[in-house]
Amino acid sequence: MRIDVLTKEYPPEIYGGAGVHVAELVRALRAIPDLETRVRAFGAPRSEPLTTSYADLAELGSANGAVKTLGVDLAVTTGCAGTDLVHSHTWYANFAGHLSALLYDVPHVITAHSLEPMRPWKAEQLGGGYAVSSWVERTSYLAAAGVIAVSAAMRQDVLRSYPDIDPDKVHVVLNGIDTEDWRPAPNPDRIRKLGVDPDRPRVVFVGRITRQKGLPLFLQAAAQLPPEVQLVLCAGAPDTPEIEAEVVDLVDGLAATRTGVVWIREMLPRADVIALLSGATAFVCPSIYEPLGIVNLEAMACETAVVATATGGIPEVVVPGETGLLVPIEQADDGTGTPLNPQQYVDDFAAALNEIVADPDRAAAMGRAGRRRAIEDFSWAGIAQQTLEVYRAVAH
Repeated sequence: MRIDVLTKEYPPEIYGGAGVHVAELVRALRAIPDLETRVRAFGAPRSEPLTTSYADLAELGSANGAVKTLGVDLAVTTGCAGTDLVHSHTWYANFAGHLSALLYDVPHVITAHSLEPMRPWKAEQLGGGYAVSSWVERTSYLAAAGVIAVSAAMRQDVLRSYPDIDPDKVHVVLNGIDTEDWRPAPNPDRIRKLGVDPDRPRVVFVGRITRQKGLPLFLQAAAQLPPEVQLVLCAGAPDTPEIEAEVVDLVDGLAATRTGVVWIREMLPRADVIALLSGATAFVCPSIYEPLGIVNLEAMACETAVVATATGGIPEVVVPGETGLLVPIEQADDGTGTPLNPQQYVDDFAAALNEIVADPDRAAAMGRAGRRRAIEDFSWAGIAQQTLEVYRAVAH
């Protein structure tokens, strides 16, 4: 059986959880006998066998970003001739999957990492391109042979966003983590070079600067932490100049009142992220929209306690009181996830963090429990087998 996996992100060009998911899933699928897994990815040429890259079309160099995406999708579709099934990830590749299903009469499976109706703020970044991405996603989802949701909460979001989809077509296969790659690896010398004091307690944020990641809310909560606690922000790739300016103002305000505010804007290699997580007091995930949150699994695998928002698929990963703490949130039901009472959420997040940093032994025990959970419940080999079961179900 030949499977063509279609994706915008693929190593070495990864900037979010979807790219991590695809890379790990493909590696696990390629370990399954009698399954030929090809990858068709956006970006520069790659030397990996059975992997083909597709650059933007030169003719669309000045076009809207969404139109450039559709141009790449047309080229990807041409490459899918002869496949038995196409599996697309994110709206960027959904159109290629949809066209391939029509052109070659093969099943199209979509993994739902996020949903355009749940991210209306993307209109700030994409303008009219957001209407295009929303149309592509809706059309592709309604026609797909199967949809894989990365959490039970994401399955509910899919059915709520697209109520015309047959619920029997929407399957839950959780995200995973490679606990061999992600494991505790303290490196005091390295984190000193990154500006972090290994001898002081620290809380760590890793994520893009987008509305959904909730970084401004965390920065407001961080003002309530004890002065000895360092704030380590691995945060870059802002969606808009406006949110970047908001984060800059908040970081500058914190840095004016406390030491140990470290903002690393560039995307770090995995070894550096692991070094920062290993021995951290807590990892923070203040997201207001998170289908699952691979970053929480990465932190857990590094034996770091997690303080995260009780939203989306996060409660399916973080066990409150055991592997970390979940912060309650009341959210608008308009798709934005905006807290109805932002100050209450900020205060609750600060209280949860203070509870963790006040008891380092408890935080360490939560970290150890988190790694056990990551190993036992989130294996990529198991996830690949569940994904194969979905392929077989839609192929008949």
